[in-house]
Amino acid sequence: MNRRNFLKASAAATLAAGLATPSLAMGGDIVDIAAGNSQFSTLVAAVSAAGLVDTLKSRGPFTVFAPTNAAFAALPHGTVENLLRPENRDQLVSILTYHVLPGQFDASLLLGRRGRLITVQGDSIISDGRSGAVHLNGNTAVTSPNVGASNGIIHVINKVLLPH
Repeated sequence: MNRRNFLKASAAATLAAGLATPSLAMGGDIVDIAAGNSQFSTLVAAVSAAGLVDTLKSRGPFTVFAPTNAAFAALPHGTVENLLRPENRDQLVSILTYHVLPGQFDASLLLGRRGRLITVQGDSIISDGRSGAVHLNGNTAVTSPNVGASNGIIHVINKVLLPH
């Protein structure tokens, strides 16, 4: 099998695996999908506290790397509570917008490639899809790719990305 067909087959398998994940609701915009799934309650609270709900409900398209509750829980004790305080809104906005790309990048665009992705926040994320799975900034894995939304795509990740 040549490299192009292998990448297409890998992307299709990854897409199928992501869509087969029963815990992710399909349909609606990015915020609706996250709000409809209990594994994203911390992310939804953070998006609300940062005042980004309307932005992520807008037309887009966006690609969101969505950390789960477990990813937020792995941060040092008190970090999430501190970020949710009104006086830390700018820092929270910076972290959350670091998880968002303008445009729609499904896993097939990231598999087999290594490169920089410029976030809405302005910094870049290093994407490495050469191992047959997509990893960001070296050690953050996309665990459920290609969750479709009416205004973009969500890739579930296992760690919170922190800007440089």
